[in-house]
Amino acid sequence: MDGLSRRKMLTTSGALGAFGALSAASPAGARSLWSWAPSGSVAGRGAGADPEWVWDEEVDRLVAAVIDRGDVVRVNEGLRAWTRNDQPVPAGLPADVREYMEQARTLPAWADRGKLETAARFNETRGLYLNLLNGVGGGMLSTAIPREARSVYWSKGGADMEDRVAKTSLLGFAVGDLNAYRADGDVVVQAVKTRLVHAAVRHLLPESPQWSRTSGGQTVPISQADLLVTWHSLPTYTMRKLLEWKVPVTAEDSAAYLHLWQVTAHLLGIRDEYIPATWETAESQYGQVLEPILAPTPEGVELTDILLGQLAEQTSPGGVDRPLVNALARYLVGDRVADWDGIPREPFWEKAIATAWPKLVAFREKLIPLPLVPPLAWTIDEAARQYILFYLTKGRGAHIEIPDTNRPT
Repeated sequence: MDGLSRRKMLTTSGALGAFGALSAASPAGARSLWSWAPSGSVAGRGAGADPEWVWDEEVDRLVAAVIDRGDVVRVNEGLRAWTRNDQPVPAGLPADVREYMEQARTLPAWADRGKLETAARFNETRGLYLNLLNGVGGGMLSTAIPREARSVYWSKGGADMEDRVAKTSLLGFAVGDLNAYRADGDVVVQAVKTRLVHAAVRHLLPESPQWSRTSGGQTVPISQADLLVTWHSLPTYTMRKLLEWKVPVTAEDSAAYLHLWQVTAHLLGIRDEYIPATWETAESQYGQVLEPILAPTPEGVELTDILLGQLAEQTSPGGVDRPLVNALARYLVGDRVADWDGIPREPFWEKAIATAWPKLVAFREKLIPLPLVPPLAWTIDEAARQYILFYLTKGRGAHIEIPDTNRPT
C-alpha cells in the first residue's frame, strides 16, 4: 500500500491476520440487505430505498461546479467569515453557493427548541463522559469503519491528521457547546460547512487510484449509509456506553440528547427518512448498518497510531504516557475493535482502568464515597481530562474548508 507503514502492519499482523489480505471483501465487512423501515424515522415515512445508493445530489452538483470552475479559494475565503448561527451568509460567496447555504442552514420544522436547550444542559453536566466518548471512543471506532478510514486516509485531510483532528473537533465542540443551537452558537455553521466538504470528497476521491483500489467496489464515497454509520458511532455508541457505565440519565435528558443529534444529522444532509425517531429505532438501525461492517484496514491501523500518538505527545507539557492512552482507548471500544485498530495491549493499565473507572463514575454520580476510589484512579481521570482539553482546544484557529485535491502521493 502506498504511504502505509509496513512496520506497523507487521506488528499488528496477529490481530489482522484472520482477515486475509486486509481487503474490503471480508465477512466482517459485509453489508446486510437494507430492511430498516422508514416508519421508524423522524419523517415517519419514506420510500425505503437502500441508503447505500443514495447520496446528497443537490450539494454534490453545486460543489462539483465550484471545483470545476476554479472557485474553491473564493468560497473558502467566504466561509472563513461565517462563524455564527445568526450571521448572514457572506455576500462575497458565489450566488449559487449563497442560495444553497440559505436553504441548508434552515432547521427542520420538527426541531424543538426546548429539547435543544435541555440537551445543552445535559452536555454541560455530563461533558466529561460525552467528550471522552465522542472524542477518543468515537475516533477509535471510526478507524475500524473501513470506508471511513479509507476516505479519510486517501483524501486531502489524511495527509495532515493534526489539521484533520482540528477541523473535526470544530463540529464536535459545536454540537456539545451550551450555545450550540442558540443565535451565538455555531453548530449550524460547522454542520453546513462539513456537508460541503463531504460533497467535495465525493467529487474528488473517485479520481484517486489508491482509494479506488481499496474501496471494495464503492464508486462514490460517503453515501447516506456511510453518514448513518458515522452518526451511530457518536450518539448511539455514546448512549450505549453511558448506560453501560450506569450513568444516571433521565428520560427527558435521553430524549433531548437524541434530538440534538437528530437535528444535527438533518443539517449534515442525512435524509429525514433515515434519521431514527427513538433510541429503540436507533438501536435497530445501529445493529444493521454499523456492527456488521466493522473490520480492520491498513489505513485504519495507520490512522489510529497517528491519533493516539498525537494524544500522548500533545495533551500536556510532559505528555500522557502512550501505554495509558492505549489502554484508555481499548477500554472505550473493547478488545475486538482495539485489536483491529492495532492498539497494543497494556496489561497493567488495562486492569487499572477496568477497576478504577467504574468507581470514578460512581463517585461523580454521588453513588459511592471518596475513600472507595483507588488513588490510581486520579491518574486515569487526569489523562481523560487532558485528552478532552486537547480535543476541545485543537480547533482554535482552524477552519473547515472545501478541499480541491486528494491526498498527495
